[in-house]
Amino acid sequence: MRRIETAAELEALYDAPVPASLSKVADHLTPSYRRWVEAARFCVISTVGTRGAHGTPRGDVDPVVRVADPRTILLPDWRGNNRLDALRDLIEDPRIAFLFMIPGTKTTVRVNGKAWITDDPDLRASFEKKNMQPSTVIVTEVSEVYTQCAKALMRSGLWDGAPVPDGLPTVGEILADMTDGAMGGADYDATYEEKAIPRLW
Repeated sequence: MRRIETAAELEALYDAPVPASLSKVADHLTPSYRRWVEAARFCVISTVGTRGAHGTPRGDVDPVVRVADPRTILLPDWRGNNRLDALRDLIEDPRIAFLFMIPGTKTTVRVNGKAWITDDPDLRASFEKKNMQPSTVIVTEVSEVYTQCAKALMRSGLWDGAPVPDGLPTVGEILADMTDGAMGGADYDATYEEKAIPRLW
């Protein structure tokens, strides 16, 4: 199998960039981009560090990030599994990328920048929900914002309400496989949401 190893080889396989794909790029959150990001309750953040690259889903009942100003967004780090993959990455390498998604629209918005982590008590308190505060807040200095071509969501039919495929493994089944039955299983799947709800914030 041939391996493509230079940018010139790669570019030879594609046409020139579509003009709109370049003209839509901003170096800050314009008013329209800001409205879009503030409407999103879900995103995936991507980071990279010495342990590799990580893509992490983030979601909230309110906007998933707070726009502090056109060049700064704030992401509260709510309770999770405490692996801290993305946070460890940001300590080593500040580069971060966001993919914002809103159910029902085939548009996605990407935000790239550099981030740092704070445990500032006043900032953490400003995100308080149900008497709980995030452990930290990720502060991102925005360097690039643009919409992503809708074709991926069109091809996948992501929001078309398709049923879950038969035989798709559950998290409980995956855990049971990974631990030779010591963790997971049907009980894990049956009770996960009930146990998780008190710990969402």
